[in-house]
Amino acid sequence: MTLSRLFKTAALATAIASTSSLALADDYHIGVTVPSADHGWTAGLLWWAQQAADDLSEQYPDVSFTVLSANSGTAQVSNVEDLMIRNLDALVILPHDPATLQAVISEAYDEGIYTVVVDRELETPAQNVFIAGDNPGLGEHAARYIAEELGGEGNILVLEGPPIPINSQRVDAFNRVMENYPDINILASQTTNWNPQQALSVTEDLLGSNPEVDAIWAGDDDVLISALQAVDENNRDDIQLIVGGGGSQRVIEMIRDEHPMVKGTVTYPPNMIASAMALAVHGVKGEHLGDMYHGVPSRLILNADLITLDNVEEYYEPEAAY
Repeated sequence: MTLSRLFKTAALATAIASTSSLALADDYHIGVTVPSADHGWTAGLLWWAQQAADDLSEQYPDVSFTVLSANSGTAQVSNVEDLMIRNLDALVILPHDPATLQAVISEAYDEGIYTVVVDRELETPAQNVFIAGDNPGLGEHAARYIAEELGGEGNILVLEGPPIPINSQRVDAFNRVMENYPDINILASQTTNWNPQQALSVTEDLLGSNPEVDAIWAGDDDVLISALQAVDENNRDDIQLIVGGGGSQRVIEMIRDEHPMVKGTVTYPPNMIASAMALAVHGVKGEHLGDMYHGVPSRLILNADLITLDNVEEYYEPEAAY
């Protein structure tokens, strides 16, 4: 136990002992912690976590949930430590920064807390289940779609995410596909950290230094919106296509409305957190999934699906937060 946890235990002991907590009264308490809603995808993530907590606690009266968000890796460490004090049976976590969270997640796992890690894999595995979207698949689908739409030739810009493994997996897969199209030139590949304001600035700079651009791979739907703004504000009529990633309803609506540049995106569903929470329920109870003869799988990768006008109605959910 870390020193900070010792202090927190002392501070919370009286309150926990003297209050009637649902988490303590129920048979199972599942803690969930995710990054704060600093852009569309993480806002969707938090929305789905709260939705799943409501749905699953109604479906399973003996299970309670505590859902927390954190604006940094350090704050999320504190979240996990707080949850561990409160008689935790399972932990569901999308690590803000896997390196920063490695030690505390390992501690929870080693203490026998059923652990589900979401989206961002730890360098040293310390979980019962890992669930994520198909990051290489996202890059591959985007690359093939762009190449086909351009007829196998043209100039493109790549807007990357932060320097973390999931971004590398997407970009590496994208580049591998593009190796099969020698007449497509990647003019530049720069990070935006999946930050809309930074994406706007980076795209404006890249457009200024590249007078002929046929397509932009944004890799993220929030980044796509910023890239589109930069294209419009700079009156660039050379750009035929901007492809995102994530499957946000805003971009899906553009595809439905047959936007001249926004014709496709690739899914990376934030509701994976809800699936992770359901897996935690089954896992901590020792249940099988449906008619499976085995328990909860230890690794689950969700499909990356290309969304275009041909199938957009399948993904249209106007009430969703993302």
